[in-house]
Amino acid sequence: MGSASREALAQARTALGSGLDTNTGGELLQAASQIAESPALASALSDGSAPAAAKSQVVERLFSGLSAGARSVLTAAVHARWSNVAEFVSGVEELGIRAVGLAHPSLSDDLLAVVDVVDRSHELQLSLGSKLADPAGKLALVQRLFDGKTSVAAMQVVSHLVASPRGRRLDVTLRQAARLAADEIGSELAAVTVATPLSGDQQQRLARALEQSVGRPVRITTVVDPRLVGGIRVQIADDVIDGSVRARLEDLRQQLAA
Repeated sequence: MGSASREALAQARTALGSGLDTNTGGELLQAASQIAESPALASALSDGSAPAAAKSQVVERLFSGLSAGARSVLTAAVHARWSNVAEFVSGVEELGIRAVGLAHPSLSDDLLAVVDVVDRSHELQLSLGSKLADPAGKLALVQRLFDGKTSVAAMQVVSHLVASPRGRRLDVTLRQAARLAADEIGSELAAVTVATPLSGDQQQRLARALEQSVGRPVRITTVVDPRLVGGIRVQIADDVIDGSVRARLEDLRQQLAA
């Protein structure tokens, strides 16, 4: 995301204060889908040269069915200056996910549980990731698999991401959504890749070490990848700490080839 969009998002996030309806996040996700489906609307609402009052009128006219809280967040978004149209759409989506996470603190854990199910089924990955498959069919599949087995809040986010992929991989967007939800309630997600499973004690010690490093609570998700040979790879947001044997061997290979 460009610097202008990061600033715009930070500005719009100030509208995610207390007093918002618990349905605000879901409403914002619906708005993001509606905007994404209409390039003309997305362009008009993200036009930095257009008067803020005019864009506010568009929001009030087209999204009158949303709660006052959802309209206030959306208005804050259209008043900001975004780097481009795509990042504006992504920004509204992020605001929706953050609002859902703010109202439902367990959202991050719920989304990670869904990711785990998707990761363990190659067939499911293909079905949900196919660009040729009917979006309605993919949505029905997700609802059949997870309805009643995860929270209503998680189903809102998962259903939105399945219905509005915008060329993105579902597992990637789900992990990103989980990270955003965790961030909104003041914690971090750390994706830890290891060659063999960590014991409970090892996970606790690693979590404490990471918390000291980032300065706030850390939730760990573990991926086992025997290709690492040994060691550990930790990713927190865009920061990667790679202490795996595989990484060291790759470094050595590159040095020998230089």
